[in-house]
Amino acid sequence: MFSTKGKVAIALGVVIIAIIAAYYLWPRPADPFIVSTTTSLYETGLLDVLKQRFQQTYPRYNVSFISQGTGKAIATAQRGDADMILVHDPVKELAFLEDGYGVNRKIIAYNFFIIVGPEADPAGAKGKTPTEALILINQAGEDGTALWVSRGDESGTHAMEQRLWAAAGFNYSGIRTGSWYFEAGTGMTATLQLADQKEAYTLCDMGSYLSNFVQGNIQLAKIVEAGKDTLNVYAAIACNPQTITSAKFDASLAFIEFLISDDVQDLLQDFGVSAYGEALFKPWIPMLTSGQDPALIQWVEDYAYFEGTECPTQYRYNAGDLYD
Repeated sequence: MFSTKGKVAIALGVVIIAIIAAYYLWPRPADPFIVSTTTSLYETGLLDVLKQRFQQTYPRYNVSFISQGTGKAIATAQRGDADMILVHDPVKELAFLEDGYGVNRKIIAYNFFIIVGPEADPAGAKGKTPTEALILINQAGEDGTALWVSRGDESGTHAMEQRLWAAAGFNYSGIRTGSWYFEAGTGMTATLQLADQKEAYTLCDMGSYLSNFVQGNIQLAKIVEAGKDTLNVYAAIACNPQTITSAKFDASLAFIEFLISDDVQDLLQDFGVSAYGEALFKPWIPMLTSGQDPALIQWVEDYAYFEGTECPTQYRYNAGDLYD
């Protein structure tokens, strides 16, 4: 028989074991973190799907998204109000890295920008190259027979538009003062709807166009199809915890690894196909590893690589096997 002291010791041991078991087995609240990202990913419904699948895979994390244009998305992260970014403007992304705000950039997906407009095509731009189309739209705008609606919000789409106007030989500061040129200052869906109402031309990403057209939100037609000059590349970047000390780096790294996983890349391959006839965002990793389209791979590398890589080594931090 146990002595009184022995019984007390046994009871105490049982209590201690119970406390330890409760500590490890009791459900804990998920650790929240924030991704600052673009309107196109949000408005097509992709982020909802990614959130659900990520939290099934990583139940310890609770991801939330702030959806806005790329310029604002980056500014949000720079203020410390987000833990990572998922955006589509390589020029701004490189500055984010160079200024010490970001690390561990990974390209996730791509699609293309297109120019859309009224079926009647008053500028006669259909089938032209982007620069040829913009020259014709400008001429028609000055003649009072065409209108243009811009995002006007420093988004990745707005940045691409400005590059295309420059490539067509125009000074953007002068273009935007034209009476035929309207700045929406809104997300992609609202911009498309405004262009539809005005029977105007606009630039948008293919995913947003297909989503809105098939749902009957707009009647705009494709005027300039996808091509090298309208490539649109999406990349994820973790906030640098050495600069933004509040950043939840481990959660961001887990989310980046999740985005480049076979599971998510397969999801992207199928996302939108049944509803819209093609994937809204095409996965980058299978394209790169298979090498099945060398020309397209070169386009992406020319447009969205820095120093021959998606993330130069000086901008990598505790990256593990992210670049193996």
